[in-house]
Amino acid sequence: MHLHAALLRLTTLIVLVACSSLGFAQETHCKKTVYLSFDTGNMSVAQTVADILNRQKIKATFFLANEKTSRGDFSLDDSWKSFWQDRVREGHHFGSHTYDHVYFVKDGPPGEIYAKPQFGPKAGVMSLYNEASYCREIRRVNERFKELTDTNLQPIWRAPGGKTSPRSIKMGSQCGYQHVGWSPAGFLGDELSSQTHPNQMLLDKASSKIEDGDITMAHLGIWSRKDPWAPAVLEQLIVNLKARGFCFATLPKLDK
Repeated sequence: MHLHAALLRLTTLIVLVACSSLGFAQETHCKKTVYLSFDTGNMSVAQTVADILNRQKIKATFFLANEKTSRGDFSLDDSWKSFWQDRVREGHHFGSHTYDHVYFVKDGPPGEIYAKPQFGPKAGVMSLYNEASYCREIRRVNERFKELTDTNLQPIWRAPGGKTSPRSIKMGSQCGYQHVGWSPAGFLGDELSSQTHPNQMLLDKASSKIEDGDITMAHLGIWSRKDPWAPAVLEQLIVNLKARGFCFATLPKLDK
């Protein structure tokens, strides 16, 4: 009996050492990095995305705006408090997507830009923003996120639709936020028509085209796509990238 117990303990120890060695070997041979990022969108697959990231044991970066969700509330309402708190505890990173999802339209008079909020009291109205008012839109997300999670955003932001000009990016920088877009191969296509861009096409393209240092972009839900991108693409894409030797990191990128 004692011999059997000793052998069992020895076998368990060998298995643990082997698993640890395998994990170390995988980290050692992981020479490429990809940065998964998600914009809020309508939040219809938010929990699905979170579950996949947990299952695959990787971290991502979320860019937040106060967008209307598929359940009729808004993504920074108190009703989403536990969701964001859970993501903080899991170690993900967070950036601003402007509070009212403000689309840059064009440069205006010196020191100003034209932009159009998608939500909020001025939804759909193109207005002039100076540095102070544009900074306010970026910082409001951090203020609300701090209320929800007692945590600050990373000092990063992403313009809705990726629409920017050197002037708007400078405004964000002077506000203390670095603009982070996405790589061409990192556009994962979840907002495209599922008739012309089926999930398998998007999966195959991203799995083969993403390269070292690329930033990806998808949403936590999109109104227009009939065949949801997640979970159909996300988990298999992660598996495929791992097989190509990729590690997954959070934004902002750290200087090497």
